[in-house]
Amino acid sequence: MDDPKMITPEETILRALSAHMKLPPTQTDAVVKLIDEGNTIPFIARYRKEQTGALDDQQLRELSEKLAYLRNLEKRRAEIGEALAAQNVTDEAVLASLAAAATLAELEDVYRPYRPKRRTRATIAKERGLEPLADRLWLQVPADDPETLADAYIDAEKGVNDTAEALAGARDILAERISDDAEARGALRRLAWREGVLTSKQAKEEDSVYRLYYAFSEPVSRLPGHRILAINRGEREEFLKVSVDIPQESALRALHLAFVTGESPMSVQVRMAADDGWDRLIAPSLERELRATLTERASEGAIRVFAANLQQLLMQPPVKGRVTLGVDPGFRTGCKLAVIDGNGKVLETGVGYFTLEHHNIGQAEKQVSGLIRKHNVTAIAIGNGTASRESERFIVNILGSLRDQGYDCAAYMIVNEAGASVYSASKVAADEFPQFDVTLRSAVSIARRMLDPLAELVKIEPRSIGVGQYQHDIPVAQLDEALDGVVERCVNLVGVEAATASAALLKRVAGIGPALAQNIVAYQLENGPLQSRAQLKKVPKLGPKAFEQCAGFLRITGGKQVLDATGVHPESYAAAQALLEACDYSLADVRAGAIGELPDRVSAQGESTLAQRCGVGIPTLRDIVRELLKPGRDPRDELPPPLLRTDVLDMEDLQPGMKLAGTIRNVIDFGAFVDIGVHQDGLVHISRLCDRFVRHPSEIVKVGDVVDVWVVEVDVAKKRIALTMVEPK
Repeated sequence: MDDPKMITPEETILRALSAHMKLPPTQTDAVVKLIDEGNTIPFIARYRKEQTGALDDQQLRELSEKLAYLRNLEKRRAEIGEALAAQNVTDEAVLASLAAAATLAELEDVYRPYRPKRRTRATIAKERGLEPLADRLWLQVPADDPETLADAYIDAEKGVNDTAEALAGARDILAERISDDAEARGALRRLAWREGVLTSKQAKEEDSVYRLYYAFSEPVSRLPGHRILAINRGEREEFLKVSVDIPQESALRALHLAFVTGESPMSVQVRMAADDGWDRLIAPSLERELRATLTERASEGAIRVFAANLQQLLMQPPVKGRVTLGVDPGFRTGCKLAVIDGNGKVLETGVGYFTLEHHNIGQAEKQVSGLIRKHNVTAIAIGNGTASRESERFIVNILGSLRDQGYDCAAYMIVNEAGASVYSASKVAADEFPQFDVTLRSAVSIARRMLDPLAELVKIEPRSIGVGQYQHDIPVAQLDEALDGVVERCVNLVGVEAATASAALLKRVAGIGPALAQNIVAYQLENGPLQSRAQLKKVPKLGPKAFEQCAGFLRITGGKQVLDATGVHPESYAAAQALLEACDYSLADVRAGAIGELPDRVSAQGESTLAQRCGVGIPTLRDIVRELLKPGRDPRDELPPPLLRTDVLDMEDLQPGMKLAGTIRNVIDFGAFVDIGVHQDGLVHISRLCDRFVRHPSEIVKVGDVVDVWVVEVDVAKKRIALTMVEPK
């Protein structure tokens, strides 16, 4: 058995990390070493599978976050240890508890009795010399009389005027001592989580969106995250009064069992101190702690939902190669129009007036149909903001008129324009389109969102994209960190065409930050598009480490080296060529797409044999084979295409039982919102997602899914549509 004194803090961390991740210590150690060497998560996940045991990037991020927590835990343990040593605390039980604490909360419980305190009733009592009396009461000797003992501590000069004041001060000391007891607090904390009830009441005599919580109570152990965040917001806006009720009888019974001995007059004093300690110190502290932990857990859950939705949104299949008309709807100032080609280049912009009755609709029809014909537009993206409904009707009429004339070319999609205004007014947009005003930039962004959602949405702060729940109630730094990780994952999973990528997209590539992204763009402006990955080394300040991290995720299509267009890392080019030679192929065959039998030839020779011959592991060999078969493959192409429409419905057209096709716009804890083409998203409640129990809607649907739904109920006045994904019988 290991001597605990011989185990270093780092070894403790690695053991705890292995236990948390349920991984062998050697695997955990290898990942930690890679992280400490400065490797990015996408690089480790994609190109170090042999060392990590092929952990995916989500597992690696979890491991990295837990590593940071455990290191912070050990740092705090060391700080507390130094503080205790400075106070000459040598109690073995205290030091053992410090060493055994597995969470920050447990560490702080151990340190609580020794932490420097503000001036409390207990410290005042100690200043008055009452601690020896408290110590005598604490012993609870049946033969002692508390009042007789207290008489010896009466001292008017110290502020102790009589026996009652002496005993009250001693009880204050004991109440704080009981409150600071780590074991007792741990037991009461568990009781609070097991039996506590959160209650909210109406705080204002007025109706609000929080009416559901005007007389609400639910056990804290069963409170869902979205409800916690809603109640917190209602309290912040002063519509609700919120409290956590912890069973006092059970709590006092636990304290009495722990600290009160017998039924003597001395024990009565300790019981009174315990009761006071609960009411005045422990219960309020536990309530604050409970509320904080509930909020933290709810925030973490909301962030997970937001992150999952964001990933699905970013990974929606692009509408590739289509000339697209973007429409940013408006009333008084008109609708901003932008036509882009299949690569996102702006061909023409304009402003159309067709959403108000006094607008010249005939002239607008000529203008828009002229744009469609002139540029052979095949897709139309309409923003879902103000005047979207009116714009959609106009576009549908245009498409119908063109079809009547034999020009059946285009279909449209309502595009979520959340964050478009943020992008349009940003420095990124100003640098990209200095010749356009803010509104025209929005139209370009809306068109590009349909053409390639990932490339466009990376230009916007992830939290502004609007696919979360209660995102305004979540800690900004925590949310941004999680969402940035999602964006990084998606960008590196898809890969980036270096020659055409914006700086906003490049900076999300592993190993490239904002400065290097700008350097890459500037280098290409001066020297022309990159012709090879090797040329990246000539970009100012892009050193060997940055090249190692980013090269595999950057694509150079049409260059001399066909492998530059694949996800094969330059460090594995020799292995890829050795593999091709072993299977009687060449790089020319890869370029021609003539290696369809490669998997069969690999199987015939054996993966293990070929991997050893090529000097790589089996996971890397498999990745190389997959990349060679489809150079420049886009994983989004394997997903169902987005739903494009040619007609429009009104809410008034909807009838219960009607079947419609729709697109999942947002997934939240209690259901999913679906775009069914009536400008108002419908809600599929979690109970109507399927005919079995569902723990969370994300088990059934994800953002971007095209699904069949049936109308359950329509409330035109409140603009609410209830849908179901369970086919009516």
